[in-house]
Amino acid sequence: MSMNIGNLKLNEQGTPVGRIVTLGFNAVVALREVASHNEKAPAFDVMGLSADRRTWVKIGALWEYSATGSGESFYSGRLDDPALEKPLDVALFRQEDGSYNVSWRRPQRKRELPAMGSDSALPPMPPAGPEDEHAGGQTPAAGDGLGDSTAPAPKTPARGKQQKEPETV
Repeated sequence: MSMNIGNLKLNEQGTPVGRIVTLGFNAVVALREVASHNEKAPAFDVMGLSADRRTWVKIGALWEYSATGSGESFYSGRLDDPALEKPLDVALFRQEDGSYNVSWRRPQRKRELPAMGSDSALPPMPPAGPEDEHAGGQTPAAGDGLGDSTAPAPKTPARGKQQKEPETV
């Protein structure tokens, strides 16, 4: 389920400006179009009005996407600021009057590992023990795991003595 958390309307200059409000976030925001030839660049920077209302600060970016079924265009991105505990993922949907509704949806949890016994289950782990030391046709690693280095060990100064720095001319 998604929630509408804001609305941006076009001001006199044609810039989308509005407010995004949640229990922990309340800001006047504007969209600044990004001029770039890079196809991976965002469509808009999201600018937040500073607390003293004198400057705009970049707080996020939006990329353009198309809805799978309808082909309808929308913008999706993330707002972040040191004052926020976590970033805020948002989507903006253009309305018939040219305004944008700002929507938020709780991120989906990552899928858990498949349950044992299902078609996509992982194979069982081999048993541990000395009898299975060479299981799977693998040979155990030899030595201390540091490889076959032939470099001498670094010399360390004796306790209480300082190492002499080389002189430069």
